[in-house]
Amino acid sequence: MEPPPERTSGWEIATAPEEVHDLLLRSDSLAASAYGLPAPRRDRKNTERLVGSGSVHLFRDGGVAAAMFTLTWNPPFSPVPASFPRVRRAAYLQRLAVRPDRVADTALLGPMCVRKALEEAVGLRAQALRAEANPDLTRVVRLLELLGFRRHGPVLDDGRRRRIHLQHDLGEPLATPAE
Repeated sequence: MEPPPERTSGWEIATAPEEVHDLLLRSDSLAASAYGLPAPRRDRKNTERLVGSGSVHLFRDGGVAAAMFTLTWNPPFSPVPASFPRVRRAAYLQRLAVRPDRVADTALLGPMCVRKALEEAVGLRAQALRAEANPDLTRVVRLLELLGFRRHGPVLDDGRRRRIHLQHDLGEPLATPAE
């Protein structure tokens, strides 16, 4: 009996930090050049930690790492904005990346990643999926909003980078206790 064929396309939990970090840096470089912005600094140790925790979801197409996102229970930003509605259980979407030579593919890998993240968050019984994005990356923000994310709070600017916070409601928020 022959072993099953190696899976060359589909979703998997990433296991190779170098592959993930390379995909992230390539995607950042493309976005930075497209918008005339500096690429964000990425910490290789953080990539290793996220891959090691099983938080990085990777889409492989024809054996090639084509797109990815990270889904965690811990916010990648601090503090968590008070403008977010209260929920018992929020998941956090971060590090959405698409391989530059696949950005124009008809597969629409960016929306596919966000939909998969939503599906995973629902399966994990999260009541909300939260994200932070650079508001100057208008196509990314528009994609998130088209897929049901809503902005919460103002544009934040610390002089180094600009960011907004978004949330997609997946369940009922906690009622605020009566005073």
